[in-house]
Parts: sequence; C-alpha cells; structure tokens
Amino acid sequence: MHNKPCIVQRDRTVLLETCHADYEAARDALAGYADLIKSPSSFHTYRITPLSLWNAAAAGMSPAEVATSLQSLSRFDVPATVLDDIRQLMGRYGQLSLLPHPTRERWLVLYSDHETLIQELKSRHAVALGSLGMEFISLQAAQVPAERRGEIKQELTRLGYPVLDRAGYQDGQYLDMHWRENESFQLRDYQRSAVESFKDVDGEGGNGVLVLPCGAGKTIIGLAAMLELKCETLILTSNTTSVRQWSRELQSRTSLTSDDIGEYSGQRKMVRPVTVATYQILTHRKGKDDEQLHMKLFNERRWGLIIYDEVHLLPAPVFRATADIQATRRLGLTATLVREDGREHDVFSLIGPKRYEMPWKRLEETGWIAEVACAEIKVPLPEQVKNASIAASKREQYRLAAENPLKLDAACRLIQHHHEAQTLIIGQYLDQLHLIAERLQAPLITGQTTQEQRQELYAAFRRGDVRRLVVSKVANFAVDLPDASVAIELSGSYAPARKKPSDSGVSSVLSRGIIEPFSTLWYPRTAGRRCLPFEDNYF
Repeated sequence: MHNKPCIVQRDRTVLLETCHADYEAARDALAGYADLIKSPSSFHTYRITPLSLWNAAAAGMSPAEVATSLQSLSRFDVPATVLDDIRQLMGRYGQLSLLPHPTRERWLVLYSDHETLIQELKSRHAVALGSLGMEFISLQAAQVPAERRGEIKQELTRLGYPVLDRAGYQDGQYLDMHWRENESFQLRDYQRSAVESFKDVDGEGGNGVLVLPCGAGKTIIGLAAMLELKCETLILTSNTTSVRQWSRELQSRTSLTSDDIGEYSGQRKMVRPVTVATYQILTHRKGKDDEQLHMKLFNERRWGLIIYDEVHLLPAPVFRATADIQATRRLGLTATLVREDGREHDVFSLIGPKRYEMPWKRLEETGWIAEVACAEIKVPLPEQVKNASIAASKREQYRLAAENPLKLDAACRLIQHHHEAQTLIIGQYLDQLHLIAERLQAPLITGQTTQEQRQELYAAFRRGDVRRLVVSKVANFAVDLPDASVAIELSGSYAPARKKPSDSGVSSVLSRGIIEPFSTLWYPRTAGRRCLPFEDNYF
C-alpha cells in the first residue's frame, strides 16, 4: 500500500481522494483517459470506458502510457483485468480504416491489416452491417456505399470497433478571408495547438472535438480554423444570443463583412458564405408528423467546414443529418463531452474523436482565465419542507430542496456582502427566480425574454449600468459576460447520478458563493472550494 491519491477497482472505476496533496495532478492525468462520473466532496469517481480510451488513443496516448499513469496514481496494485482491458480496447483503435475506393466512384473501402478482424466482423455482424450496404470483398477489406459512411461508423463504434476515417473531404467553396489588419492580437499557444490538432494531415484529422473551458476562446479557435481552410462555413450553435456573438466576432476579427455573414434563426433566414444557425431552427417542425424543413441548410451551399458549437447539446435529428455529410470537415467545440442523453459515442463517430483538451486549471495557472474561489453553503430545510419531502419522489425531493425558501435570505446576505461586485444570480425554477428578482429589484432573463431585451440587459450589465442580473438556464451556454465577478447559483436541473453539471456558460464565471440544494449537490469544477455552514461568518 502506498500513499497515492487513487483507488482503481476491477470494474474500471477510479476513486480520487480530493484532499490528497496530489489531487490536482491526478485529476489532470485522469482527464486524459477517464470520464468524471460523480464529484462529491471527499472522493471523485471516474470511469475508464472504451470511448475514453479511444479518445486517449486519438490524442496520441499509447496503452503503455495509460497503464503507467494509472499505476503511478494507484494506492494499490492496479487489477490485472483493468490493464488487460486497456491494452485490448486501445489496441482496437486504428485497426479499421475507411479509405477511398480505388476503382468504384461513390464507394469506400473498410480495410484492416489484421485479417482476423475483418473475418470477425463478417462472422459476427454480417447481417447488421449488410443492412447498411457493406460487402465483404477479401480477407482484409469490405466495400461500403459512400452515402452510408456515417451510419457505418456509428454502427461499428456501437459494436466496439472504432474506425479511422481517411476517406477524405470535399474542399467546399473557396472563401477569401483573413484577420483584420488592425487586429493586433495573436493566437495564444494553446489556441494554436488546438487548431493544429484539427488539421487534416496524411489522411487523419479534419474532424473532431476540441474541449476547452469557458473563457478559453473557443470562438477564436473556430475563426482560426476557418482562416486555415478558407472555405464557406456553416456554424451551428445553441441559441440566438450565441449566433449574434459569432457574427460580431466574425466582423470584428476578420475581413468578412455583414454581407458575407447570414443569420439563420427563428427570426431571420439568411444563407450566406458564412451562415450561423441555431440547433432549434434546424429541428423545428410545424407539427409532430411534419418534416424538418430547415435541415436542408446542410445542403444549401457547398460548405467546406461545419462548426458545432456546444457540441454536447447537439440534438438527435442533427446527428442524423450529420451522418449524411461525412465528406464535409466537422469541428466540435465544447467545455464537456458529457451529454445528458448518453450519446457520446455518436459525437465520437460522426463529429470525430477528441483532438485536444486544455484543463481549466492550467489556464488559471498561466493567467488566461480568472482564478476561481468557490464556496458551497449548506442551507437547512424548514420543517414543512422536510415533512413534504418524506413521501416525495427523488425528483420532487430535489425540487423541494432546490426551492428552499431560506436560500433567498442567504443569497441576499451574500449579495450585500459583495454589494460592489457585478453579480449573476442563476437558477432553474422560474417561481424562485421571480421571487429573488423582486426582492433585489433586479432584471430577470428567462425564456420569455425577447432577444432584443436580452441583448439590452447583457449590454447594460457589461457597461456596469446593471450590477445584478437574475438569469434562468437560457443563460447557461455561450453568454459572454466577462465582467461578472460573483455568481450565486440558487438551483440547477435534476439529473441521474452519472451526470455532472455543465462546465460552460455563466455557471463557470468567477464565483464567490454557490448555493445548491441541500440534498443533491452539483459543483462547478473550481479551485478553493469550501463547504460553509449557513451561519458562517463568511456572510
């Protein structure tokens, strides 16, 4: 037994002791090949999955490097079955490749140097793969219709056979663009590395996901990728606010003008050489049985690049459309690969593997993002709420705790303590948000707030004219409020135990006070977190 921070279990879960002196180094190492599952205060739970290992392999890690890292962190000997799983699972990555067909147009070749692998597919999965048009043509190869490229990759990933897609891409319509001459900024080292990791080199790259924390400049990285490729681009993002932020950045940072950039949202339908659209408009349909007319946007122009902003929010119908456009380069941007619907495998197979990840702590240490001080405040439940929760379901218990009325008093005391600060008050439940907004006489932004009103309030907050802003989950993603120095989270959404909260949006800004439900807690991944009693002199 050694005094090391992790305990590795036979089911490939890893427990990380948060109070250990080597916690941060272990956390950064595990992030390269394991998924964070749960993060209570004492031990964080990670799981090593096939997908996490394939992402590690795509990033250049070898099975030996993963095994050595795990052994260096483990308090006890790593179970032999876990080491065997790492070798076998990572060994599968790169054994199957999709290549252009040498003689037949509109067909591709699935090839493997390992004869046994193709034969294994033929003997075990011939029916499933045959239904997608795959034809086995030799001991080492099969041919597949080019239009089924995405579906084949999806199915093989689901079966446990990740595919290296080397079939190439269309260049798309050329678009002359460059950084504005008066732009004096330079890409940061990690931003340049992220763009380089996405490049199509020797048949690899040109697709994939870049994982960076909020405030790291994912939009700038997207612009840099566009300038590298110089092609017409479709940008998909989570909401209209984000659409307009992308448009502003494109016009202020690059040579593109307003005539080059189109907004495709619920309010406007403009298709231009660079078009920025919302996921919502792509999936919109008039009736339950009607088709999604706006999906045609994928084929409106000869796009050379599609950027998926907040890729962890990608709706299921967009996955289906993405399966059909695998000959177009695809770049995913996100702060987390964890999805609420568990479809991380589809992100891997259709958008691409994780090409680059920058831990937030490293950016904090180098000064690129603000240092975060975070505190959890335990607020007791009133007797009537405790009594009501006894016979309630888990979901209802969560909501009762989330809407604990005493949290409003605690929030007001926190705000008074930081009365000079630009403060965001964040919550999930509208009744709770209306109450706190009324008590503070502060503006409230919800889904009912028009885009024009939202933009006016965000602008007023940036100028300092509004010092306190109450926001619902509509502000959780892609909202640029860099001047916020305090965030108070009153409540979050209920989710199964395996999920973790998003690391993007306003929940990740510099936080001095986080108020969460008493029974079920989600934490931002921040430094210096303290658990404080309700009556602590922190107030």
